[in-house]
Amino acid sequence: MSKRALITGITGQDGSYLAEHLLGLGYQVWGMIRGQANPRKSRISQLMADLSFVDGDLMDEGSLVSAIDQVQPDEVYNLGAISFVPLSWQQAELTTEINGMGVLRMLEAIRLVSGLDKSRTSNSSDIRFYQASSSEMFGKVAETPQHETTIFHPRSPYGVAKTYGHYITRNYRESFGMYAVSGILFNHESPRRGTEFVTRKITLAAANIKLGHQDKLHLGNLDAQRDWGYAGDYVKAMHLMLQQPTPTDYVVGSGTMHSVRDAARIAFETVGLDWRDHVVVDPDLIRPAEVETLCANPAKAHAELGWKPSLTFEELIQTMVESDLRQAEREQKYAELTLSSAW
Repeated sequence: MSKRALITGITGQDGSYLAEHLLGLGYQVWGMIRGQANPRKSRISQLMADLSFVDGDLMDEGSLVSAIDQVQPDEVYNLGAISFVPLSWQQAELTTEINGMGVLRMLEAIRLVSGLDKSRTSNSSDIRFYQASSSEMFGKVAETPQHETTIFHPRSPYGVAKTYGHYITRNYRESFGMYAVSGILFNHESPRRGTEFVTRKITLAAANIKLGHQDKLHLGNLDAQRDWGYAGDYVKAMHLMLQQPTPTDYVVGSGTMHSVRDAARIAFETVGLDWRDHVVVDPDLIRPAEVETLCANPAKAHAELGWKPSLTFEELIQTMVESDLRQAEREQKYAELTLSSAW
């Protein structure tokens, strides 16, 4: 009998890649959606025939209990979150409710449906839980590169909320014998990345500038450095974490750093342009508390999961630019056909 997986945040970048990966492995995949959300107009539209859906809200524990009880999953992947770090300063309370307390509510829902007794630690749940932790928890880094035991020093409401979610996941593992793990994933991108994120903002702008649709790209701190990888690779690590005999946490990243400036240079070179002719530094886009450098030490994931990334940073940025260029060209052609038909 095939395994059943429940994914929160299934319409996001990671959720869409994870759903594809699990379906390819023969899983029955359920996505948790809230209220009247329409997944047909999202990144998973091409998967609709193979997916099932259940209502649920990370701000409503009762709905999570109902969802877990209905789906009876073998694995739960909690990817649902407010994922855009700058937005967390504007909506700090909501970010905390979803990215922090939402994890607690999901863990409690699993505990209640599984019948785990709060007074005993010898029980175990058949449901395996994955929490999407973040490299933003390291924030003002204590050491470079960062590994599983590096001290956390988050520098945003997003990072603080993710740190709570990470620790409460560990607490439920240690307190109730729950198979619960956190993947501390460093930045991971793809053509499906939201356009508000800096890498996609850059690659989309390079494509549009190449076609003459815009002239300038406004960016913040060009010197900020991140460990960037391909989202399609990283979701495979999520799945591997839940297949291990003993639950534990893993850092997942490439082990290399590149700056925002590097991303801009490679993106514009891909379309034959010089980034310096088009990029404008905008002080309004600099974070209140900047995270300057993040770099993973993924040795544990390499050794225990057998996981390694398939794309280099350069290949990732080039792939994203080429995808955005094709999309922009299709939209341009459609607009031209629409205009000509109107005449």
